[in-house]
Amino acid sequence: MVSTEERDGAAKVAAPLKGPLVRYRVLAYVTGVALLLLTVAFILKYGFDSAGMMSWAGVTHGVFYMIYLVLAVDLALKARWSIKGTVLVLLAGTIPFLSFVAERVVTHRVEVGRKL
Repeated sequence: MVSTEERDGAAKVAAPLKGPLVRYRVLAYVTGVALLLLTVAFILKYGFDSAGMMSWAGVTHGVFYMIYLVLAVDLALKARWSIKGTVLVLLAGTIPFLSFVAERVVTHRVEVGRKL
């Protein structure tokens, strides 16, 4: 069980990171959904010879992933993450479902004041 002092201390540590964390979380979810759509587009193209989704799914994920990279690096610099942790979070946007997992881990660690 976490004491009130520990919880308040974590909230004070996370307060300057609140904006960058919210921006990161939104883009982590958007990037994850875009990657799932791209995965469906690949399955449709190569499994069913239907390339309709490929024309927009790849571009959509690419744009969101670039924004995700910028926001994740911004959060990493402000939260003083290690290079290894930063690279792992950046790569999370390239593997289906992993951006959702990384978002949960990052959110938890930032909220309790732990570095990645």
